[in-house]
Amino acid sequence: MISLIDIELIISKLRTFLKFILLLILCIPFYGLSQGFNLPKGKKFEKVKFNLINNLIIIPIEVNGAKLSFILDSGVSKPILFNVSDQDSIQLKNVSEITIRGLGGGDPIKGLSSKNNFFQLNDIRNYNQLLYVVLDKEMNFSPSLGIPIHGIIGYDLFRDFVVEINYSAEYIKFHDPEFYKEKENKKSQTLPIALRRNKAYIDGNVGLSTAKDVPVKLLIDTGSSDAIWLFQDEEKGLGIPEQNYQDFLGEGLNGSIFGKRTKVNSINLGEFALKDAKAAFPDMETFSTSVVTGNRNGSIGGAILKRFNIVFNYPAKQITLKKNRHFSAPFQYNMSGLQLQHNGVRYIADRIADSRGFVLNSNRTFGDVQILMENQTRLSLVPEIIVSGIRAGSPAEVAGLQEGDIILAVNGKRIHSYKLQEVMKMLNEKEGKRVKVLIERYNKDLLFSFVLKKAFK
Repeated sequence: MISLIDIELIISKLRTFLKFILLLILCIPFYGLSQGFNLPKGKKFEKVKFNLINNLIIIPIEVNGAKLSFILDSGVSKPILFNVSDQDSIQLKNVSEITIRGLGGGDPIKGLSSKNNFFQLNDIRNYNQLLYVVLDKEMNFSPSLGIPIHGIIGYDLFRDFVVEINYSAEYIKFHDPEFYKEKENKKSQTLPIALRRNKAYIDGNVGLSTAKDVPVKLLIDTGSSDAIWLFQDEEKGLGIPEQNYQDFLGEGLNGSIFGKRTKVNSINLGEFALKDAKAAFPDMETFSTSVVTGNRNGSIGGAILKRFNIVFNYPAKQITLKKNRHFSAPFQYNMSGLQLQHNGVRYIADRIADSRGFVLNSNRTFGDVQILMENQTRLSLVPEIIVSGIRAGSPAEVAGLQEGDIILAVNGKRIHSYKLQEVMKMLNEKEGKRVKVLIERYNKDLLFSFVLKKAFK
């Protein structure tokens, strides 16, 4: 039989244990019980470094413990995963089949919807995130960007934070809206934005061939690497300029997007004016009716946005722009006509010593795998870069290059030690420059030469 003294002792020990548990809970960073992304209680912001590749922001996010890379895309409502075949450790919760419709001329694609997923970005947490998974293996942005990309994420982060993007220093500060105070700066300007269907729109003006600028409403799209897309509307004054060419504009969830590439005289956002800006008019059959409703006239992408340091304040429905070091840089055009992408890996052989044993070239290659042979030859496993597309009538096409050619060297530089975007820069460095490209085609090395030329003045 338990005595009264024993009961009091048990109660005393239970109280001590409960106090310990309470103290332990107080010592652990607290994350709000509300839905969405949260910072630990009392933390004002989280600073995250990102990679800027082809005008796109790449951030690291853990999904259910798996470390993945996401494009920060203000044009997407919910996170979408793709290219996860090499990530066997990803566990998805509460899965159901869905049909996903996006940009592109193809049919809707099959996918999965998954609830209650755990997302982590440094100290930022979300314990109940909805995401979609694209099952089509052809949906893969990694080859064209040169690094693994596993998904896109947008509105949920912009909704829950004041998002400060420093394009020049390549970092983002996710501010808790409760603590955020706007900094006064004479060199910056705050403009209103409209939020509709989880996306942000800004008003601006575009100068075309007409004497009067055309007012436009544009989707703010950090997930687009282009400068500005405009929807053709002759009645509004948005006609396609005479100097243009048909081109591949990008890849959407439902297939490739084509349209006319051109340039506009000016783009005005508030007091900021950008001259001779790169532009495109997409073929409208690749857009669903829902995309062009609501008086939307197009979108602005990374080639314009990267010219500012930006504060996205969705809670206050405003955006703050400040010019940075990229503002006056000329817009980049594809003067060679070549599109490149990674296409797996290949071996290259380097002779590293002569017959006396003296090292001839000890530089490490871009690849991670190296084999040293007895005859002083080193085999290195490096990324293979191929021509994924070529513009009709472009300097490269006229010179004889073809889709599928393997790029070996540009102007005498072996490209295996360079990043994909660096190789593209070599191929489009300066108008009037002669470029020599060494390629492999059907196991034969061929050298081509052409002069870089803009498609229009």
